[in-house]
Amino acid sequence: MMPSSMTGFASAEIATDLYSLVWEARSVNHRFLDVSLRLPEELRKLEPRCKEQISAAVRRGKVDCSLRVTRAAAGSMAVQLDATALEALLELQSTVRRRCPEAAPLTAGEILRWPGVAEEPALVPEDLEQAALSGLDAVLASLKESRQREGERLAEGLQQRCAGITAIVADITPQLADMEQRYRNKLMERMSRLDLELNPERLEQEVVLIAQRLDVAEELDRLASHVQEFEATLRKDEAIGRRLDFVIQELNREANTFASKIQDEDLARRGVDLKVLIEQMREQVQNLE
Repeated sequence: MMPSSMTGFASAEIATDLYSLVWEARSVNHRFLDVSLRLPEELRKLEPRCKEQISAAVRRGKVDCSLRVTRAAAGSMAVQLDATALEALLELQSTVRRRCPEAAPLTAGEILRWPGVAEEPALVPEDLEQAALSGLDAVLASLKESRQREGERLAEGLQQRCAGITAIVADITPQLADMEQRYRNKLMERMSRLDLELNPERLEQEVVLIAQRLDVAEELDRLASHVQEFEATLRKDEAIGRRLDFVIQELNREANTFASKIQDEDLARRGVDLKVLIEQMREQVQNLE
């Protein structure tokens, strides 16, 4: 299984004999699930059911869903004229034109737009409600696919960076074996430049103490362990973003400790490489569900 991103967009259209329904859904990053829903006034009673459907399909992210309902062309014939309102409007027009002969007569469009003259069936038939819920199912399925595609892309990038960390750890580990000898040689070189003589026994004690303080084997072991946990979590079929964010914090902690301990120039550069990879992972994980 691949994780899902919290970023996605989808639309779906449902047509009935009288209406056209267009759903749009978009989602972005959020710590939890935050649903915003916009419905026509006549369908507001569906809001609880719609939110249940959204919560069942999306586990995390800020989700905005909106429904737009328009009358289909075939449904325009259902408009009925109110004869009483029409007569009242025409009488009003006659009165105005008697007082103001220069006034232009109302056009057919203006008459039809006059409040109360043209009546349309109420937007509340049961088949319209069912079409709205079916359309929501369709747009949520499409949104889920969009989030999964983006999640697959993010997962591939994260796996590549996990491989990069593993390679760096594998490159550094063999160098730890002769680290004590390198510290000894460096200390001897400094003493030689200062023309100082040291007690051999005291020198060995200092070398051992320095080596203990600068030993990073444990940090490398923990880095490898955290990478394994990260990769295992990536394969889980659940909301994993917050769990991965925690693992990233642990990776970053070990990388910082490694960087603070190490005094070898080449290894210090590898420490910087580790921190760059971990920061890239942190940014990508912020988008995962």
